[in-house]
Amino acid sequence: MNRTTAAPRAEEQGFETRQIHAGQEPDPTTGSRTVPIYQTTSYVFRDSEHAANLFALAEVGNIYTRIMNPTQMVLEARLQSLEGGTDTAIGLPGALAVASGQAAETLAILNLAEAGDHIVASASLYGGTYNLLHYTFPKMGIETTFISDPDDLDAWAAAIRPNTKAFYGETIGNPRNDCLDLEGISALAHDNDIPLIVDNTVASPYLMNPLALGADIVVHSMTKFIGGHGNSIGGVIIDGGTFDYGASGRFTNFVDPDPSYHGLAYWPALGHGSYIIKARVQLLRDLGPAVTPHNSFYFLQGLETLSLRMERHCANAMAVAEFLDGHDQVQAVQYAGLPSSPWHDRLAAYTRGKGFGSVPAFIIKGGREAGEKFVNSLELHSHVANIGDVRSLAIHPASTTHSQLSVEEQLSAGVEPALVRLSVGLETLDDIIADLEIGFAAAR
Repeated sequence: MNRTTAAPRAEEQGFETRQIHAGQEPDPTTGSRTVPIYQTTSYVFRDSEHAANLFALAEVGNIYTRIMNPTQMVLEARLQSLEGGTDTAIGLPGALAVASGQAAETLAILNLAEAGDHIVASASLYGGTYNLLHYTFPKMGIETTFISDPDDLDAWAAAIRPNTKAFYGETIGNPRNDCLDLEGISALAHDNDIPLIVDNTVASPYLMNPLALGADIVVHSMTKFIGGHGNSIGGVIIDGGTFDYGASGRFTNFVDPDPSYHGLAYWPALGHGSYIIKARVQLLRDLGPAVTPHNSFYFLQGLETLSLRMERHCANAMAVAEFLDGHDQVQAVQYAGLPSSPWHDRLAAYTRGKGFGSVPAFIIKGGREAGEKFVNSLELHSHVANIGDVRSLAIHPASTTHSQLSVEEQLSAGVEPALVRLSVGLETLDDIIADLEIGFAAAR
């Protein structure tokens, strides 16, 4: 049969196609189909003029792997495509891969906020993020106001100050399993000339596209669902390219000349996409949390099966949540997939019916002791501080991931003493549920 219809352009291709192909052509030297691992620290300059142009950003190219690497660049271009990030004026991807999810959120905020500035954040956060905002950033002169009820738009509005530089939240809270009101919060942020940064780790790019729902900047811990196999640490920042950093006068660090780049003024010179360029050439250059080429390769391998894994993750998680919801030892289940969840309809709309993630949590009857006994007795589930693995995982957040928080802070993040968080894997569903029954028997 003759083919008469042209193949879709790359930007028009489906998610499943782009998770395999976006950002890469076969290696021009060897013909390698798989993205090569460029395990090198540095790159040869053609001559002195070429070297000087690269360092002055007059020409784009590889200088040192701390700043960019060809393997890393494919990963960044692919994630830019999957999240709908911006192109940049100098041809670099609108995404920046870094050494961890923690590094991604740190650089994402420091790219906007400096000493004397202020952040407004949802209190429904991963414990490490809460620590960063509550304890570490204040040492740098950056204060955070936490919104205990993230659905309360009036509370977000009341928290805004003249020096507020960003709103921050998780698209699906870990472990509260709430769904951030992206449309409402982003509209409020933009009315006040403030960008919205969201952590999309739990949803993954497959389930949700926050940039299309109003967010300006997306971060991920690639360690979780993007990698999918618990073998690599990394994070990524994706720039939506829609926020105007020059209009309000609030972001002088984008408008004023940067003396470390011969007086380059990022926004006037580079426009939309200047956010991610600044993060790379200023913060990644100076602070140095670079992702390794080898880990970039593993993340690319993980991305190739992301959609398939997420479908199975979500299907298994829904079945587990329904099992927990009917169990006589369960006081409450935190999972937006259940119709009883206050965030069910919102998350269903935001994910276009693809699923509700795979990180349910539940409050076990019997208190903290019962929760710890439950986790300790599991055999199939691994007791680890991670989510997004192909393997099923379990942890007791109050004594681990959120243990640095006060009791009041834990409760605002959705962490009760008897809460158990699961990350539902890809194993046979009957085996997962049988293992949970072992935990319940031990906790009785």
